[in-house]
Amino acid sequence: MTINIPGYKELNLTTLLLDYNGTIATDGSISETVKHRLYNLSKDFDIYVLTADTHGTACKQCEDIPVTVHTFPVGNAADYKEEIINKLNGEKCVALGNGRNDIKMFRKAALSIAIMDTEGMCAELLFESDICVTSIEDGLDLLLNPKRIIADLRG
Repeated sequence: MTINIPGYKELNLTTLLLDYNGTIATDGSISETVKHRLYNLSKDFDIYVLTADTHGTACKQCEDIPVTVHTFPVGNAADYKEEIINKLNGEKCVALGNGRNDIKMFRKAALSIAIMDTEGMCAELLFESDICVTSIEDGLDLLLNPKRIIADLRG
């Protein structure tokens, strides 16, 4: 997906990186509306779910949607997410998250969207994000309707 943002920059996005708990999942479960949006976005993006899997549900919840799930130990979540985005070329990545362990990933992403949904958002993450929305549906809808991103970020 290419998005030319007047007075800002051109984004050439190929990869979508998603935090799991608090971002695409609430209390370990993904809603059908989020799954539907992810399925639609999989036509334009390679999608990765990055999670410490606090509830142990990520693989099961993601089995019917076209995403790659990466789980990792709780202790090094921020470093692991940074390592993944470095491997995937951050200049082509959009990242969505809500937690402190998303900060390093947001710093490397071409576009970062903070999600302040039911489980809240780390206040520090706001300062590392390009855009902040109040639900995962709104965050995913930005990518399904990229003119919204242009309206948010134009110079």
